[in-house]
Amino acid sequence: MDIGGWLRSLGLEEYETAFRENKVDVVVLPKLTAEDLKDLGVAAVGDRRKLLEAIADLRLGTEPIPSQLSHRPKILPPSAVR
Repeated sequence: MDIGGWLRSLGLEEYETAFRENKVDVVVLPKLTAEDLKDLGVAAVGDRRKLLEAIADLRLGTEPIPSQLSHRPKILPPSAVR
């Protein structure tokens, strides 16, 4: 499970240490609230909104779970496949 990779994909890598130190994992992540994010040190409203939207996408299954981000298949252009 790579929470750091997920945060990096959102451009919010500065929160990786706080998530790790607070033991936010794949079980906890979908349950985080705005108040939890404040407790984690996510002070900027914009960053909290980005995180809450991404967490909602995780709950709905419309975004890959963090452990899948680093294992995405490489998509080659048609000209590269022969």
